[in-house]
Amino acid sequence: MKKTAPNPPDQIEPDDATLFRTAIGKVKPLAGQNRVKPQSQPRKPLLRSAAPARTISDTLSDFAPEDAPSEFLRNGLSRMALRKLRRGEWPVQDSLDLHGNSSDAARILLQEFLHEATQRGMRCVLVIHGKGMNSKNGEAVLRKLTRHWLTQHCCVLVYCDAPPRQGGSGAVLVLLKNNC
Repeated sequence: MKKTAPNPPDQIEPDDATLFRTAIGKVKPLAGQNRVKPQSQPRKPLLRSAAPARTISDTLSDFAPEDAPSEFLRNGLSRMALRKLRRGEWPVQDSLDLHGNSSDAARILLQEFLHEATQRGMRCVLVIHGKGMNSKNGEAVLRKLTRHWLTQHCCVLVYCDAPPRQGGSGAVLVLLKNNC
C-alpha cells in the first residue's frame, strides 16, 4: 500500500470538490447588496472651556485620621441623600482614577477634577483610589487620604463606597453641590 503525503489545509482534493458541487446543485449568484461599509465611531471631543485655566488653591490637608470612614454625610443633610446615593439613584456622570499616583499628585488631580465637575454642573462622580493591595504593608494610603480630602472639600455633600461593579471599597461615589 502506497502512502501519499497529505495535502496542505488550504488545498482541496479533486474528489471532495466534485462531491461538494453535486451536493450543492446549481448555484445562482445573489443580487447586488447595498450595504454600508462599517466605520469606526468618531471620538467624542473633550469639553474644554476657552477661558484660561484658573489656578485652584490647594486647601486640603494630608493629616488624615487612622481609619477613613466608608461613608460621609455633610451636616444638615438628610440620611435619605446617602441612601439614594448607595442605591444608585444618582447616575455617575464622570470618573477619576487615582491609581499609581503619589499622594501629592492625587490630591491635585482630585481638586482639579472636583472643580471641573462642579463647573460643568455634574452632581454625581466616581473617584477610584484602589484598595491598596500592592502598596507597602498592604496599607491603602490613597484610600484613606482620598476619603479624608473629600470630607474637607466644600463641594462634597455625600460620599459612600461604590457598588462592586464600579470598584467596591476601592472607589467612592461622590454627590456634589449644585452650585459650588
